[in-house]
Amino acid sequence: MKEEVSESSIRLREMIEKAIADHKITRDDYDKIINIATEDGYIDRHEQALLSQLQQMIEDRFVKFVI
Repeated sequence: MKEEVSESSIRLREMIEKAIADHKITRDDYDKIINIATEDGYIDRHEQALLSQLQQMIEDRFVKFVI
């Protein structure tokens, strides 16, 4: 059985893909990403994978925080 992708996962993916394409993220955008992931009180498998990918890219400095 295939797991449905939540609406919040889709919005989360869009924001993360934008950060990846731009190679930068603002603190405000990062906070929005966290809020989207936690708004339903549950971080599903897809959301966790997206958050992990973003975090790794920040640690690797592929995506940089900007002011």
